[in-house]
Amino acid sequence: MLPLALTSPDSDLALVNGEESCVYFAGNSLGLQPRKVKTYLDEELDKWARTGVHGHFNGQRPWALADECILDLMAEMVAAPFDGWMELGEIPASLAAVKALPLIPLSFFKPTSRRYKILLEARAFPSDHYAVESQLRLHGLDVGKSMVLLQPRQGEETLRTEDILAVIEEEGDSIAVIMFSGVQYYTGQLFDMPRITKAGQKKGCLVGFDLAHAVGNVELHLHDWGVDFACWCSYKYLNSGAGGLAGAYIHEKHSKSIKPALIGWWGHDFKTRFLMENKLQLSEGINGFRLSNPPILLVCALHASLEVFSQTTMRALRRKSILLTGYLEYLIKHYYSEDKTNPEKPFVRIITPSQIEERGCQLTLSFSLPIKSVFKELEKRGVACDMREPNALRVAPVPLYNSFRDVHRFIEILGSAITSSKQTANNTVLSGSY
Repeated sequence: MLPLALTSPDSDLALVNGEESCVYFAGNSLGLQPRKVKTYLDEELDKWARTGVHGHFNGQRPWALADECILDLMAEMVAAPFDGWMELGEIPASLAAVKALPLIPLSFFKPTSRRYKILLEARAFPSDHYAVESQLRLHGLDVGKSMVLLQPRQGEETLRTEDILAVIEEEGDSIAVIMFSGVQYYTGQLFDMPRITKAGQKKGCLVGFDLAHAVGNVELHLHDWGVDFACWCSYKYLNSGAGGLAGAYIHEKHSKSIKPALIGWWGHDFKTRFLMENKLQLSEGINGFRLSNPPILLVCALHASLEVFSQTTMRALRRKSILLTGYLEYLIKHYYSEDKTNPEKPFVRIITPSQIEERGCQLTLSFSLPIKSVFKELEKRGVACDMREPNALRVAPVPLYNSFRDVHRFIEILGSAITSSKQTANNTVLSGSY
């Protein structure tokens, strides 16, 4: 459901038709609401009112087993096996992102005197960075020596795959875990997960990914790639709403060897869980990492979204995404590239890689003008996108609900926003000269 321009708190109705839908290019921050969300929420609220505690094991979505109703749909999104009750499967959806990210790597990171490092990109999302840092501190390790941060080459914004592989080859014998993003949140770079996984495992490293910006955005084949573990949220491209459920994955080859470092009641095998004997019978694989029964209202929102995805395929969405983002890239370069013969002309630079196999739907832009001014002018004109410090505007035409018309509208509005920002900058210069 696309919000109207007038609903944006920063829209200037003198500049935009409030009854027209906004240009929503912020799905990389928060996806739009699926139409069935309210229906599904109302169903469960009504069941609660009518049946009380009996809702735990009755109805279309029994609360105690609610995430089981969507596991097959979630498994499709990351191409991982699913076998009904998930006793040997690889995907639970009942973790919160804030819990999944530290808990899963905690079980994989077992440092030794020889292998004690964790490799990640230097500009990882703070959640990833802090999770890794806290893992190292928990084990009493020197963060400066144990946290290997990969920087782009001087003068470049993104990491080269050959540089990532070179570091793995050079330092792999001392690296215990590689923890990368699937798609980098700031630059929009899509990392070569199969090659990173293969290279890391060849050196004896365990390899995992934070897929927050990848799931629902690009095609994933976690099982076939042999990825050891992964975590992701669902409120971005999976449209489950703010604070929605997270998913976690552990390859089935680890189903008997990797155990949760911290155990919750819901990790106990379902068949004997309610005997309450306090004699742990841990579920195998990823199911052992469950902490508690799934929050039903969050399940409803994710269920509604995953049903939409089930009507198409990630391959089809990816094909549209390549065209949609390619169209946006073409128009930006055509209208707003730097003109060396006209130094007064404002310009836009694209940070995200131009190769389609190295990006998802997001383009990250920087401007010759003050970015906060450009962002403010875009908001006034009914554009929803995302500004990130120090100098990035993240623009994500999501193939599930954005159109080529949206891209064309954005380009037209961007021109107006740049003109206004340039005028503001000129006025500031003039006022400062008096």
